[in-house]
Amino acid sequence: MNLTASDLFPGLKDLVSESRFDRVSNALTSLFHKSLTRLENGRPFIITGDIPAMWLRDSTWQVAPLLHSNHPEVVNLLIELSKTQVELFLIDPYANAFNPSPNGNCWHKDFADQSPWVFERKFELDSWASVLYLARMIIEKYDRWDHIDENFHEALEVMLNLAQREQRHDPESFVFKRSNGVSHDSLSHDGRGAPTAYTGMIYSAFRPSDDACVYGYLVPSNFFFLNELENLSQRMKTPESEALARDIRNGLEKYAVIDNLYAYEVDGLGNSLFIDDANIPSLLSLPLLGCLPADDARYSSTREFILSFKNPYYFSGIKASGIGSQHTPSGFVWPIALAVQALTDPSVSNKLDTLDLLEKTDAETGNMHEAFNVNDDQDFTRSWFSWADMTYVQLVLDSVNYQSK
Repeated sequence: MNLTASDLFPGLKDLVSESRFDRVSNALTSLFHKSLTRLENGRPFIITGDIPAMWLRDSTWQVAPLLHSNHPEVVNLLIELSKTQVELFLIDPYANAFNPSPNGNCWHKDFADQSPWVFERKFELDSWASVLYLARMIIEKYDRWDHIDENFHEALEVMLNLAQREQRHDPESFVFKRSNGVSHDSLSHDGRGAPTAYTGMIYSAFRPSDDACVYGYLVPSNFFFLNELENLSQRMKTPESEALARDIRNGLEKYAVIDNLYAYEVDGLGNSLFIDDANIPSLLSLPLLGCLPADDARYSSTREFILSFKNPYYFSGIKASGIGSQHTPSGFVWPIALAVQALTDPSVSNKLDTLDLLEKTDAETGNMHEAFNVNDDQDFTRSWFSWADMTYVQLVLDSVNYQSK
């Protein structure tokens, strides 16, 4: 696609500095000319960056800023990408990342019968929610239904059936034990995960960071999936989704709220984990996802907690303060999390300050990285992480309240 930032976002150049506009342009060029490839059937396939695979979740957030554009080529790209996501989901609903062809490439072959299309098979509930989110946003933004085809309805039926099954997770049904010596790359309890009891929520084996859950009910992912189910029910009137949404909402209310704070993970047996992680969905991101208003009392209390040292993944140094992840070294913050913190803050000045911070901590590369050391931004992980670049673009658009033209 030979589209420029001005093609996608007319008038943006007049609203931001030249250097900031250039960064937006570079991020879009990278997306269209490096991340975007094509499947044999011509459908778009978007790799996450320096790993040549497409994550269902990452690809949604890589194109999320494009929802601010009305350019017909962009609209068609989004529709076709939604179809790609559905096709990949149907290959293996429990996989989180896929190859552009059945080439057998994989991070690690964790299952003997793993499809050659599957790059990684970690069951992450947010992958399902991300597929539904992109499909819904296309309808809301453009009133286009081209992607709601036979494949989509099949995927939705599969998703709802599996979600109902995962309300009562069978630990023998998904055993994940990776022999690489990294504890959070495998489920606990000999690959079966910690025990859970029925709550109405949906089990998730892994977090959006691709790290194993400590407890099986991942609260931000259940919020995200719930929000998509409720929106879906309004448009398609499916009794199964309505009933499932009620179960999840009741489960969140009964089990996820402790002392007026939202836990990050619970198990329905009385155990809970109070942290937040940099990846979306996070507790911090709930207003961005449309799950809660930013002034919700519980969210405000939770936000105060997770943006403090009470959260073991909150780090502060001479370069930055923010949320990191178990996925990266201690003392590293994620630009995605810094951007989400600003995107969920009504203050325009805070948004602009965060953009300044992100631009000053890119190790003079012009790119956002996965994470960087709070005391030395030259010390970072992943030289090219498209999701982070595009979240920066999303914050730029938000900082000027950009409206499509």
